[in-house]
Amino acid sequence: MAQHGDISKVVLAYSGGLDTSIILKWLQETYGCEVVTFTADLGQGEELEPARRKAQMLGIKEIYIDDLREEFISDFVFPMFRANAVYEGVYLLGTSIARPLIAKRLIEIAHETGADAISHGATGKGNDQVRFELASYALDPAIKVIAPWREWDFKSRTDLIDFAEKYQIPVPKDKRGEAPFSVDANMLHSSSEGKVLEDPWDEAPDYVYQRTIDPEAAPDTPTYIELEFVNGDPIALNGKKMSPATLFAALNDLGRDNGIGRIDLVENRFVGMKSRGIYETPGGTILLAAHRAIESITMDREAMHLKDQLMPRYAELIYYGFWFAPEREMLQALIDKSQEHVEGTVRLKLYKGNTIVVGRKSPKSLYSGELVTFEDDEGAYDQTDAQGFIRLNALRLRTLAMRNRAE
Repeated sequence: MAQHGDISKVVLAYSGGLDTSIILKWLQETYGCEVVTFTADLGQGEELEPARRKAQMLGIKEIYIDDLREEFISDFVFPMFRANAVYEGVYLLGTSIARPLIAKRLIEIAHETGADAISHGATGKGNDQVRFELASYALDPAIKVIAPWREWDFKSRTDLIDFAEKYQIPVPKDKRGEAPFSVDANMLHSSSEGKVLEDPWDEAPDYVYQRTIDPEAAPDTPTYIELEFVNGDPIALNGKKMSPATLFAALNDLGRDNGIGRIDLVENRFVGMKSRGIYETPGGTILLAAHRAIESITMDREAMHLKDQLMPRYAELIYYGFWFAPEREMLQALIDKSQEHVEGTVRLKLYKGNTIVVGRKSPKSLYSGELVTFEDDEGAYDQTDAQGFIRLNALRLRTLAMRNRAE
């Protein structure tokens, strides 16, 4: 915990919502420090100018509102999707991958403004506090971190509301009661957790879903798309080249309209507890299917299998908050090397919550029609060679069987 007398200026990750507005005033009152606010546009779909106005109302002089959408997709999301990263077989890491970028910018702003510390609104029960702080210390080992939820004496929502009213912080009517669930959103996904979702046996109410229509209400006619890749990254949709964020936004729209990307999961948090959440990743779900499809015809078998073996570890590192750790960077170098020839086009059918690969082609394809055909292959593959191949691979199995029979 930072000492109060040590802090003269702090950079706060500020959403403009009630909780971070309370944190802003609490920092001023508790630490007697100057506060710099930083609001990141990661494609969460909310108007950010109200955050600027609210910060100004609270007396903030240095206000940063940064559009980080292109950097988020090109430097964080795409590298992760080169690995086909999925945590615990289901989660596409939408919240996890946003945290290192926010932390990176917090540290940069702290350096630009001469701040002593940074602050975030993550609670003491979740993963985000770990992600923010591990990333921050990796980038600046001397930085001080203030985590109000671990420090202050507020015990209830009522305490927070009372503090807000004392300091004339506007409290919207819908914030006076307990929220039915909490939401985090960015261009990659939206996640909903808590309250009405805490019982893993109860089906999530329809109103929880933020980014997708109900698959049952999706069009009865499938949507066909083509996604083009170079070096493992998508560069064009339906023949039109786009910037990373523009392309990803278009995939999100396609996924939303076809009810794609909903998951209901119970995950293991890094801090030790299990939590249930509803996650929606429409564009990411499409991208994952397409990327695996283009890899299937362009990657060597053993390289592909090795990469798949490493993926759970890579996904775990991102989930735990080790984006800037050397082991993640080492794995990234291997993953990026594997993508040198991953290029070509994938055709997909989107239909009522399903992403179906229906075609793939590549100038770097390793798929050979001559080898797989049942017709006369004119010497391209001598089937009699398989007999020796099988006998050599069976040698140890036969040896084991003979020993076991003799016992």
